[in-house]
Amino acid sequence: MQQAIVGFHVDEENHWVAELACGHNQHTRHNPPWTERPWVITPEGREAMLGYLLNCKKCDAGAIRDWF
Repeated sequence: MQQAIVGFHVDEENHWVAELACGHNQHTRHNPPWTERPWVITPEGREAMLGYLLNCKKCDAGAIRDWF
């Protein structure tokens, strides 16, 4: 299910996590060459992605929210 990014935070391992409108979190790592997300490493890049839709696998699985 597609959900909009509404914010970001850093987890305990210093990885960026997208906060989705549905209340779930999803890691948005920039880990080349496997995952290319250079926008996540700058405040401007993250701000530009607010509202962007990500596929939320937790919604698809019916998981409870990560935050309220």
